[in-house]
Amino acid sequence: MIQTTPYWWEDAWPISVPPKPLPSNTDVVVVGGGYTGLSTALTLLKNGRSVVVIEAGRVAEGASSRNGGMCGDQLKPRFDDLSARFGRSMASRLYGEARDALVYFQDFLSENQIRCDFEKCGRLTGALSEAQLAGVLRESETLRRHAGIEYDVVEKSDCAKELGTEVYVGARLYRHHAGIHPAKYARELARCVLGAGGVICESTAFLSSASMAEGFSIRTSAGEIRGRDLVMATNGYSAGSGQSLRRRLVPVTSYMIATAELPAGLMAKIMPRGRMVTDTNRLLCYYRPSPDRKRILFGGRPAYREISPYASAQRLVSYLRTLFPALENIEVSHSWFGMIAYTFDRLPHAGEMDGFHYAGGYCGSGVVMATWLGNKVANRILGRPEGKTAFAEIGHPAHPLYFGRPWFLPLVQAWYQAGDLWDRRGQTSR
Repeated sequence: MIQTTPYWWEDAWPISVPPKPLPSNTDVVVVGGGYTGLSTALTLLKNGRSVVVIEAGRVAEGASSRNGGMCGDQLKPRFDDLSARFGRSMASRLYGEARDALVYFQDFLSENQIRCDFEKCGRLTGALSEAQLAGVLRESETLRRHAGIEYDVVEKSDCAKELGTEVYVGARLYRHHAGIHPAKYARELARCVLGAGGVICESTAFLSSASMAEGFSIRTSAGEIRGRDLVMATNGYSAGSGQSLRRRLVPVTSYMIATAELPAGLMAKIMPRGRMVTDTNRLLCYYRPSPDRKRILFGGRPAYREISPYASAQRLVSYLRTLFPALENIEVSHSWFGMIAYTFDRLPHAGEMDGFHYAGGYCGSGVVMATWLGNKVANRILGRPEGKTAFAEIGHPAHPLYFGRPWFLPLVQAWYQAGDLWDRRGQTSR
């Protein structure tokens, strides 16, 4: 029987948050109890501000305890595309900041004594065609020159040393990328916030806010609270966060499965070096070993709308078995999903909107960037120079035909599928 709760929750759920009544006032109200909200709260608390985090459900019940736990410094747009839009200097700043965010993340874990199975295991990007491999390596060399992001090339002849599959024609390796246990990280963040004197109110939904002479009056399902500053940290769960933000964040359903435990010999053959792995498909997949090296955790976008965990498990395991035929008889133990947020320019954003502060739109790379931008938001509130970020300077586009319901996602899925099919046909015709 497939369990439809995240595999991560087996040993890191529920997060224990003592129930507290909603205070009547505070310095800062943070809406959202995931990575963004908790990291924002922690920085503020360490600098003497009082903070109340309100969370509609349970702390980190959303994507923060459901994701793949991959830690990197990649952005979705290519460097040359960013240069064409913003200029080379800003493109370098954006990618340089993504690089710095990963360094900060490791220091953040150490400084706060956060135990979350962090391991610098490296990440492979497997290419499914020679053209895709050439494109990945061109972009990697551009990033090495302009942002100092080093990489290695894995030739086809060496792929077997990395993965027990023959589908990739080569790969890029980022040795400095890492993996964590995402639910343990969320639990530890909550521990740090509570330990620093923060108040976390679960089952408390944000309803509306009104500007006042000295801040905001915030109406919630548990009553009203007044705060000098308001932070919206809802990311893929921003449906109730106000029209301005809702029109700029596109919720996308992201699915994952966990296999049943694999024999040690088979696991060593399939993933001998324990890498994080992604591929070059537009409809990408990502996978990794569990921290105990007993299972494969496999994620992707089998649908751009919500389908049942059983249907998504069937689609994901089918692709997993095409990668690794040796897994033909392996069962799925867990299947789950969470909501991430994309943006129309495929970049994370932070800044101020309608008077409140926010960060979000991590486009599937939120572990590191949510922590980084949460800290940036806090420092902006504190009026410190550390709050400066390029992701607040590039503008955050909306779309004239989008009002919060992503009606266009099935069209995006069909376009990506057609592109991936074209790439595969081009490879086999050579």
